[in-house]
Amino acid sequence: MNNKPYSDIPGTTVFDGDMVRIGFHLNQFCMSLMQESNRAAFKQNERTYLDNWPMMEAQKKAVIARDFSQLIALGGNIYYLVKISSSDGLSVAAAVSTMTNLSVDEYIEMMCRGGRSPAGNRYVVSNSSEGKQ
Repeated sequence: MNNKPYSDIPGTTVFDGDMVRIGFHLNQFCMSLMQESNRAAFKQNERTYLDNWPMMEAQKKAVIARDFSQLIALGGNIYYLVKISSSDGLSVAAAVSTMTNLSVDEYIEMMCRGGRSPAGNRYVVSNSSEGKQ
């Protein structure tokens, strides 16, 4: 998977076909949280609920820790992962801010200003023959 032309963008995990396969059961678990009965079962005993899903152990541990950066690295799609934070009563901004070094308010302010600067968020290796800058 690391031989992809976009594998060296700092701080970025591209949700491609490989990540879809890796995160399939994790993302299906997240979608299950759309039903109130499933959210209640999950909140009652998170580990027991997670053990009903054929997820990797690392994925289960990251769910319990609410480590969204790790969940993305393990195939989670942010649009599915926010179902976890919503089950906790948190906003999307609160969940996403945990992946930064910013408080929720600082994160919201940064996004209102247009988001992160692209400086430093380009390809690590410059290779103009592949269109990288």
